[in-house]
Order: sequence, then structure tokens, then C-alpha cells
Amino acid sequence: MLQKKICMVGAFATGKTSLVARYVSSIFSENYHTTVGVKIDKKTVNLEDRTINLILWDLYGEDEFQKVRMSYLRGSSGYLLVVDGTRKNTLEKAFDLQTRVEETIGNVPFIMILNKWDLKDEWEIDPVEIDAIKQKNWIVMKTSAKHGIGVAEVFQTLAEKIMAG
Repeated sequence: MLQKKICMVGAFATGKTSLVARYVSSIFSENYHTTVGVKIDKKTVNLEDRTINLILWDLYGEDEFQKVRMSYLRGSSGYLLVVDGTRKNTLEKAFDLQTRVEETIGNVPFIMILNKWDLKDEWEIDPVEIDAIKQKNWIVMKTSAKHGIGVAEVFQTLAEKIMAG
């Protein structure tokens, strides 16, 4: 069976761990736990005529005190760039991380996730900014790990992009 490594990349507290937990185990916890290092999960997906094991590397979030170790990205077939829609500074961090990831592992498929869509009244990222990101030919998807909105679709879409690549 094919295995594909996917990394979750983003600033701290954007919901990377919650997205993986929702996708792999259909659970959501209100408790915030900082990821230390990397947490690895596995989920099998079916794409048309193939079954693929996605190996999900949930990397600790980047902040002003710690940078993501780019060595964790080696062997990745794709990644999810996670932004917290309620914290505009996480979008700037995502742009920085995307550049560094591409310098490290090259041009592999990725999707920018605007997470916490259930809190859209508190959003700091406006539609004009989202349109500008889409102009770069980036796939941008909105999710809510809390309610499961868009979560399975994001992983499915990335798996399809990886296999089409």
C-alpha cells in the first residue's frame, strides 16, 4: 500500500493538532495542548482505484521563541499550511513558513487552511486577502476542527493533488 507523508505547518495555536484529531478520530477537545516536537498519526484514504496511507506529521507550532525544524519535513509528499482566521498574524507566519518549506523540500502540493471558521464573527482575515492568496494559484479552504466543517475535504483534496502530481 502506498504511504504519503503530510506535514501540518503553522503558527502555534492555529488548530493543527485539533484538525488531525478531528480527521483521524472524529474528536475535538476544548483543552489546548502544546505539541512538543512532532506527533505522528495515520489515516487511510481511498482515491478512485487506490488506497493510500496518509502519515500525518503534526509539527509543533512556530512562535517567536521556536522555529519549526525544517528537517521534519524531509520526505513529505505535501503539507497543510494552517492559519487561525481569528489571528491575522498567523497568516503572515504562514507566508514565511511556506517560503521556508519550499526552500527545504521544493515545490510539493499544499493547501492553506483558514481554520476556526466556526468563529467567523471574530475573523481578522478579510475576503480581499483571501482572494489575493487565491491569485497566487494557492488552494485555500476554510475549516472548523471544532465542528468538523471542511476537515475531511482538506485531507482528501491534498491526497488527490499528491497523487495527480
